[in-house]
Amino acid sequence: MFKTVVYIKSSNISSNNRAVPAEAAAAEVLVVVVIVVEVVVVVVVVVVVVVEVVVVVVVVVVVVVVVVVVVEVAVEVVEVVVVAAAVKLR
Repeated sequence: MFKTVVYIKSSNISSNNRAVPAEAAAAEVLVVVVIVVEVVVVVVVVVVVVVEVVVVVVVVVVVVVVVVVVVEVAVEVVEVVVVAAAVKLR
């Protein structure tokens, strides 16, 4: 993405003295910023996925509870009808 240019001083090639232009330093800082932003985006995506999974689990639990309550009410209604029929037949 960015090309880092390093100029070696011609008067002292054997040493480690190098002149780095300001553009290269700015490019390196920009690369670090981009990497940090990408890491933050990945963390946010992971958090969103975890929240979606939790929401799905909660919805499934609520649906199961509603079904259980409806079945219990239906059983009670059937019991009342059976008891009423038994009393009527007496």
